[in-house]
Amino acid sequence: MEKKSQAFQIVKGSFIIKNDRGLHTRPSTEIVRCSTAFKSEIVFVYQKHRVNAKSILGVLMLAAEKGAKIRIEARGRDAAAAVESLIQLAENRFNIHY
Repeated sequence: MEKKSQAFQIVKGSFIIKNDRGLHTRPSTEIVRCSTAFKSEIVFVYQKHRVNAKSILGVLMLAAEKGAKIRIEARGRDAAAAVESLIQLAENRFNIHY
């Protein structure tokens, strides 16, 4: 059986942080956990910062507060799925319930 290879993709998206405490350690850990499940390169852009979404220190460096809009740029064969998953994670408040 022949496998069909998906084309290389560049996908962009964004989300708004809904958590009262912003991107602190727990939501950042969830972001990294989600991002590392994909092979694509994933970058977050906030204000003038561009960080690797697979790096806990990078995500924490954003110091994004509630209401911040984070842009996502993913490059790779599973880029669309990566962006979709990260947006869904943000919608679910990074699986954190205070």
